[in-house]
Amino acid sequence: MRVFEKTKALTDMPLTYCPGCTHGIIHRLVAEAIDELGVREKTIGIAPVGCAVFAYDFFNMDMMQAAHGRAPAVATGAKRVHPDSVVFTYQGDGDLASIGAAEIMHAAARGERITTIFVNNAIYGMTGGQMAPTTLVGQVTTTSPYGRDEELCGKPIRMSEMLAQLPGAAYIARVSVHDVRHVLEAKKAIRKAFETQIAGEGFAMVEVLSTCPTNWGMTPIESLKWVESDMIPYYPLGVKKGA
Repeated sequence: MRVFEKTKALTDMPLTYCPGCTHGIIHRLVAEAIDELGVREKTIGIAPVGCAVFAYDFFNMDMMQAAHGRAPAVATGAKRVHPDSVVFTYQGDGDLASIGAAEIMHAAARGERITTIFVNNAIYGMTGGQMAPTTLVGQVTTTSPYGRDEELCGKPIRMSEMLAQLPGAAYIARVSVHDVRHVLEAKKAIRKAFETQIAGEGFAMVEVLSTCPTNWGMTPIESLKWVESDMIPYYPLGVKKGA
């Protein structure tokens, strides 16, 4: 009896992420959900600017590249032109919560029937490890070498809680992939986000707490522990809106 096989929604292209980065796990979960729902042939993915900029090489489906932060706008256009398609954006915290904050807010406010996979690793990954809107207070980055100063920079933005307040948002959840149990829970949430879109209920987003061992200056194992000990207390997991 076959118990495991390669998902058809991923290509054979080797992933380009750093060792210990959990983008690869998240890619797999997105691809599995798409395969299980049987919608790969009508799915359109929007790649971001950031660590996942080459997502169009990894997902085996129609993909487009958006300018930095503009994935929700591109997704809106794709969904309105092809309303029967399944459209998702895959974005990091710099892409979504910084330069793309207005785009994601208004897409959610309008109730666009798209799905967003929001990867939060509390830092700008691809561009060198700068402070992001999600960087924790006291966290050291290349642009906060003494740690994020709350008095100067404010507190990190909890995007899921903020977007959950908008009427157009139908399903908002925050998950993590730092251990097996949480990976399985993340898979359920991602599938639910796609089901929300397919049912035409409105905007759906899953925020995934992810690691960045390279820019955090940690080993892969240390980074997984840091997600649990430092990120989750500030970014509590769970469904923020929807069933």
